[in-house]
Amino acid sequence: MKENIFDVLIYIFENYLDDDIELLPDSDDIKTELIQAGFEHAEVNNAFDWLEGLTEQSIMQPSISSTFRIFTSQEVIKLDIECRNFLLSLEHTGILIPAIREKVIDRAMAIENESLSLDELKWTVLMVLLSQSDDDLAFSRMEDIVYDLTPALLH
Repeated sequence: MKENIFDVLIYIFENYLDDDIELLPDSDDIKTELIQAGFEHAEVNNAFDWLEGLTEQSIMQPSISSTFRIFTSQEVIKLDIECRNFLLSLEHTGILIPAIREKVIDRAMAIENESLSLDELKWTVLMVLLSQSDDDLAFSRMEDIVYDLTPALLH
């Protein structure tokens, strides 16, 4: 089975994560189950490293209400114009605040893929929002976008 880190992360999200991103207490059991399900050992470890990086970061509350974001050359390579516009639209509609946007970009850059598809970015946003226990509305709105229950870009 040739899977990538997103396949593992999506599987973890859909089967193990409810309202808490904390996987560390039973991560060995979950890793074993994932490997038995056919995921490659390296990809399972990469997914858990990615999740651990997600929980290690703390979010600062913004002191200003609006920001201007210039993407680095590495970010432009990894996140095409469609992905960058999507992030900015999520911020514009209130699903992301600037600090969470930065966390999403950090987690996107931590993925070893050369570039991310829009669907992979949507899942990244959803998992970052899940790790932020204080914004259930943003998570719910993003979950609707990921599962195509609402248009991604609202005009």
